[in-house]
Amino acid sequence: MKHKIGFNRLDRSAAHRKALHRSMVTSLFKYERITTTKPKALEIRRSAEKIITRAKVDSVHNRRLVSRRLFDEGILAKLFNDIALRMKDRPGGYTRIVKLGARAGDAADMVILELVDYKLELPKAADEKKASKDESKKTAKPAAKKVAAPNKAEAEKKPAAKKKASPKAEKAEAK
Repeated sequence: MKHKIGFNRLDRSAAHRKALHRSMVTSLFKYERITTTKPKALEIRRSAEKIITRAKVDSVHNRRLVSRRLFDEGILAKLFNDIALRMKDRPGGYTRIVKLGARAGDAADMVILELVDYKLELPKAADEKKASKDESKKTAKPAAKKVAAPNKAEAEKKPAAKKKASPKAEKAEAK
């Protein structure tokens, strides 16, 4: 039975667990979406939600408390200036867990841990292809014009491009 156990130790020593929390929370705030195992996600979510709650009130004291957990100054600034402002009106529940299924190698339950206001961005190339297909259907392509072959006189006026010599030939010329 698991009575009166405050957290999941994740089969790690205290130092390893602390480093795991720090790196995964930093990654969550950096990318706003991470893929991990279910037990890790449940533990990281607890840490992340407490940090976001602290960051909602921007004070020197709160910045110092959060910087104990996050060593990256850029992520700390993003948390206080961007993420916390987006979560200002939300009373809690800043993250969500989306189940992916079992991992192929060891059948561990895999999940996506993400911030609730995360929006999946489609690649720009896909958007451009879709737009170009729509435009090509609407407009007919004009007939291609034939280009006249250049005259011999025009070809003589243009300087001939030099062919690049092989490295062996360059060494021979240098000697």
